[in-house]
Amino acid sequence: MKQQALIGLLVVTGFVSVWAQNIKFVEYTLPNGLHVILHEDHSTPIVAVSVMYHVGSKNEKPDRTGFAHFFEHLLFEGSENIARGEFDDYVSRAGGYNNANTWYDRTYYYEVLPSNQLALGLWLESERMLHAKVEKIGIETQRQVVKEERRERVDNQPYGRLLEETMKRLFTVHPYKHSVIGSMEHLDAAQEEDYVQFYRDFYRPDNAILSIAGDIDIEQTKKLVDIYFRDIPRGKGEIYRPKIVEPPLTREVRDTFYDNVQLPAVVLAYRIPAQGTPDYYAVRMLSVLLSQGESSLMQKRLVNEEQKALAAGSFPLSLEDPGANIVFAIANLGVDPAALETSMNAIIAEVQENLISERDYQKILNQIENDFVRSNNTVAGIAESLANYKMYFGDANLINTEIERYRKVTREDIRRVAREYFKPNSRVVLYWLPQRS
Repeated sequence: MKQQALIGLLVVTGFVSVWAQNIKFVEYTLPNGLHVILHEDHSTPIVAVSVMYHVGSKNEKPDRTGFAHFFEHLLFEGSENIARGEFDDYVSRAGGYNNANTWYDRTYYYEVLPSNQLALGLWLESERMLHAKVEKIGIETQRQVVKEERRERVDNQPYGRLLEETMKRLFTVHPYKHSVIGSMEHLDAAQEEDYVQFYRDFYRPDNAILSIAGDIDIEQTKKLVDIYFRDIPRGKGEIYRPKIVEPPLTREVRDTFYDNVQLPAVVLAYRIPAQGTPDYYAVRMLSVLLSQGESSLMQKRLVNEEQKALAAGSFPLSLEDPGANIVFAIANLGVDPAALETSMNAIIAEVQENLISERDYQKILNQIENDFVRSNNTVAGIAESLANYKMYFGDANLINTEIERYRKVTREDIRRVAREYFKPNSRVVLYWLPQRS
């Protein structure tokens, strides 16, 4: 009986997790400035080879937006030693896969290969860093590819421009105001020398992290890294890092956007601190409370109980500079957006006024710990996490310790950041409405 009572108590109060992980790695920097991180894991015979460049849409010139994302495509075109269109073929023939992604602050390339193909991955990434073909034929080809991607994923996708339209209202001077995919007009207006200069400015070893995780031998891998990367010259000149500080938002910005959608949506956007700051962790926990899982406040209230929304969510953008938290809800058929906004405001007011329960607090921690486990349960995930932590925070070991920063957040902190950052007089309210006939 006592054992059953104890189990019941744990279920009611929330189990206090003792989760921890110990991902071991070595790191060092080559004379040319390339930072290298190596994680050895023999559980499966695969290896992830990745390079993260500290360049994203934030680093672009105001009249040349879209370059960072464009290069994500262009640098699969080939190199001096890889014919056009053969980059992917090398990887697929070796039994692996590869991809890349771009964000506001960085661009990331990776290959996942059988571990006996480690040298292939290193060669491909060294070719991308040193010998990429930035020339007219590839530029013209990828312009069309990026245009089609924008049409498919943004312009012709329901709510596809939601982030873009929200950010350009939330920011007025900081480069976060323009979308990662950028402007097609800017890409069209750019000349070949603009692209060549961007490559020289940012695709350099002293602006990159080489992160390798998987079935490797550390000492042998170091020798291979030396062979493929040591002689790549350090870049010339200072790397452009924008120092633009966005002025405070001192009023509510309210607007309407008409789109080819069937159901209205309501977006509430707030400025929040940069990732890595104590208050960012509190805001992240607040967003989990609001929208992660079936028992979250917005799902339970807006979707299940009031049935005002088809879907609802809240997500903080993980950004190097002070960024944004976006709260949204898609209205059910026949629901007035104003009524939906009233309910959204009521939920936010509730977390501003009341402390969450100990049980809800523990549930949030458990969900965040679960996210950590999932993000690092593959060698590809580990390689990316190690690079992220080193690039943004200067500390790759946060892959093991960052959870402690969440554990330091109190219930009072969650209420405080809701009051401090989710203010009605310093936000963007955007009604996303069906196009008028």
